[in-house]
Amino acid sequence: MRPFKHPAANEFVLERVLYALSDPIRLEIVRRLALLGAASCGELDGGRPKSSVSHHFRVLRDSGLVHTQNAGTAHINTLRRAEMHGRFPGLLEAILAQAE
Repeated sequence: MRPFKHPAANEFVLERVLYALSDPIRLEIVRRLALLGAASCGELDGGRPKSSVSHHFRVLRDSGLVHTQNAGTAHINTLRRAEMHGRFPGLLEAILAQAE
């Protein structure tokens, strides 16, 4: 499997981050990752079609919110908390603090 592309922290764009978080499915994925720490796409798909889930994870990766790595045949996802905090201090924490 090819490794995934992730933007460097200095390439994070606020509009992309906010766009990624504006979708309820992606926001749910981010909230679940915040609780779990790391999870496979299958653990976070909510029974949705693979093509739909792939799209949502691509948007999250492109925004800088999520890091995805290959682990055998699974893709393991984590939040890029430290990088996000360094670029936009307090943003992710404020989003995660809001009630669902």
